[in-house]
Amino acid sequence: MSVSAADLAVVAAQLGREPRGVVGIAARCVCGRPTVVRTAPRLPDGTPFPTTFYLTHPVAVSVISTLEAGGLMREMNERLAADPELAAAHRRAHEDYLARRAELGDDVAEIAGISAGGMPDRVKCLHVLAGHALAVGPGVTPLGDEVLERIRDQWRPEVCRC
Repeated sequence: MSVSAADLAVVAAQLGREPRGVVGIAARCVCGRPTVVRTAPRLPDGTPFPTTFYLTHPVAVSVISTLEAGGLMREMNERLAADPELAAAHRRAHEDYLARRAELGDDVAEIAGISAGGMPDRVKCLHVLAGHALAVGPGVTPLGDEVLERIRDQWRPEVCRC
C-alpha cells in the first residue's frame, strides 16, 4: 500500500490538484495507476478528514457521479430504512471503515466514530462506498459492492480505462 512520488503525480493529474494527506494507494487499476488513495485522518494543515478511502480514478468518479445524479442514494436510503439486514451490513461496513482508519494510528477526536459516505445510518456519497469496496475487496461494504456492480459496463478495476 506504499505511495511513490510517481503515484502522487498520477493522483494530482487525476484530481486536477495536489493530493493532501495521502499515506498509501489502497487500490490500483490493472495498469498499476492509483484508483483509490488512503488518506490520513488529519490533513497536513490540521483539518480532520474522515474519508480514509478516496476514489481518484476519473472514469469511475464520473460514472458514479451519474448514479448519484440519478437518485441512487435516495433509493439506497429507502432500502436501508426498510431492510434491517442491509442496515446491519451497512453498520458493519462503517465499523470496518473506522477500524481501518484506526490502523493509521492518528486518533482524531473531531471525527471519532464518524466514518464517511453517510455511514452507518444513511448513504451520502457513493464514491466513498465504492472506494471502500475497492480498497478492501468484496463482501465488506455491500452498498459499495452494489455501486461497483452497477457501473461494471462502464468501468471496472480489472479493465484499464486510464
